[in-house]
Amino acid sequence: MDFSAFLDGFSVVAEPQNLLYCLVGVLIGMLIGVLPGLGPAATIAILLPIVYGTDPVSSIIMLAGIFYGAQYGGTITSVLLRLPGEASSVVTVFDGFAMAKQGRAGAALGIAAIGSFIGATVSIIGLSLLAPVIAGYALDFGPPEMAALALLGILLVSTIGSGHMLKALVAAGIGMLLATVGRDTFSGAERFTFGSIQLTDGIDFVVVAMGLFGVGEILYNLEERHGKVHSPATVGRVWPTRSELKESSGAIGRGSVIGFLLGVLPGGGAVMSSLAAYATEKRVSKHPERFGRGAIQGVAAPETANNAAATSSFIPLLTLGIPANASMAILFGALLILGVTPGPQLVDERPDLFWGVINSMYIGNLILLLLSIPLVGIFVKVLRIRPAILAPITVLITVLGVYTINNSVFDIYVMIFFGAVGYLMKKLGFEPGPMVLAFVLGALVEGNVRRAMIIFDGDPTGFVTRPISGTILALFVAVAVWPLLSKLVRRRTSASTPATPTDSTDVRSRDDVDAHH
Repeated sequence: MDFSAFLDGFSVVAEPQNLLYCLVGVLIGMLIGVLPGLGPAATIAILLPIVYGTDPVSSIIMLAGIFYGAQYGGTITSVLLRLPGEASSVVTVFDGFAMAKQGRAGAALGIAAIGSFIGATVSIIGLSLLAPVIAGYALDFGPPEMAALALLGILLVSTIGSGHMLKALVAAGIGMLLATVGRDTFSGAERFTFGSIQLTDGIDFVVVAMGLFGVGEILYNLEERHGKVHSPATVGRVWPTRSELKESSGAIGRGSVIGFLLGVLPGGGAVMSSLAAYATEKRVSKHPERFGRGAIQGVAAPETANNAAATSSFIPLLTLGIPANASMAILFGALLILGVTPGPQLVDERPDLFWGVINSMYIGNLILLLLSIPLVGIFVKVLRIRPAILAPITVLITVLGVYTINNSVFDIYVMIFFGAVGYLMKKLGFEPGPMVLAFVLGALVEGNVRRAMIIFDGDPTGFVTRPISGTILALFVAVAVWPLLSKLVRRRTSASTPATPTDSTDVRSRDDVDAHH
C-alpha cells in the first residue's frame, strides 16, 4: 500500500468542490433510502446524465455517497412504518418495528446509525488495505482471466442474489444478448440493428439503466403503494442507553466482519449480508426467542452488516472492473462514461480517483452519523408525501435527463420501452439487476473471449490450462452445479427420513413464524 498516495487522497477529498459533492451525495442517498421502492440503483441511473462534462472524481464521490447513504435511510421506514426503504433493510423490520411499537423507535434508529457507522468504517479500513493488494495481483490477468472472471460475476449475481435463480439466469442471458447489438468491433459487421442507424453504435447503457431502474421501478412502486396510507410511529428518545450499547456491541462487531466478507463477493451484497448477520445473532444469542419481538441485536447486526457490505462491494469494482451488484454496475457505466476504466491499472493510472473515492467514504460516513439522528424528524415528514406527487416529477426528470445525453428523441422511446420491460419484469418476478450487470459485462466477456481465442490460435482448451483462468472456470462450474446437487441431496434426505408428529409440529411452527414476518 502506497501511504503517500493514500494521504494524497485526503487532500483530494478536502477540496471544497469534492466535499460539497460528498455532502450532496449522502443527503440524496439518505432521502432515497427513506422513500420506499426507488433505491440507489434507480437514483444513480436517473442522475447519470449529470456526470457528463463534470470532473470524474467529484462525480463518482457523489454517486458513491448516494449508494452507501441509501443504506442509512432505508432503516427509517423499516422501523417507523414496517416498510423497508431498501431491500437490505427487510430484516430490520422484524425487530425494528417491534421496538417502535414498544415506544423504542428512537433507540432502534440510534443503534442502527451507530452500527452503520462502525460497520462502514471497519469496511473502509479493510478496503484501503486490501484493494491495492488485489489490484497488484490482478495485473497478471489477461484476456482469458478477465473473460472467466466476468462470467463468474454474472453467474454469482444470478444464482446467489435475491429472487428465482432460473429467472435471474434468463434475465442475464437477455442482458448479454443486448450487449451484442450494434457494430462488431472486430469485423465491423452490424448485428441486430434491423436497419436502424440509431442502433449502429449499440444501445446506450444510460438509457437502459434509466428505463429499467428509473421508469420501471417508479411504475411498479406507484402501483404497489396506490391507496395505501402509512402513519409513522413516534420516534421519542433517539440515543441508546449504555446497557443497549453494551448489549449490541457483539452484534455490531460480528456484523462488520460478515458484511465486509460477503460484500466483496459478486452476488453477496448488502441483502445477503444483513440476512446472514441476523441469522448469526439469533444462533449465538442466549435468548433467541426475543428476536422478532424487539431484540436490539436484531437491528444492530443487519444494519451494521449491510453498510459494511455496501462499502466492501467497491473492491471488485475498483480493482478488477467487476461490478458486484446492480448499483455497482451502474457506477461501472458512469466510470466508463467519464473515460475511466475500472480495473488493476486504476490504482497507478488514476490514484487521485482511486484514493479520492475511498477516502471520501471516511468523510461521508462521518457526515451520515452526524446527520442521521438530527434529520429523523424531517425524514418522517417526507414519508407523508404521496407517491402520486413524487412519481410524475421523477419521470419528468428522467425523460429530460435521457434527452440531454444525445439530444435524441429516439433515446426517449428506448427508455420508455425498457421502462415497460422493467415494470413487467418486476410484475413477473424477474429482477432487473442481473440483466443490467450482464449488459455491462457482456461486451467485456465477448471482447476478451475473442482476444483469448486469437492468443490460443482457436484452441478453447487454453482457458483451462492457464492456472488463473482454469481456477476461475472451476469455480464457475462449482457455483453452477451446487444448487442442483444441494437440491438432490435434500430430496434424498427427505425421502429417507420418515415424518414424525414432532417434525410436522416444528414445520407448522416455523411456517407460522414466517407468515408473521
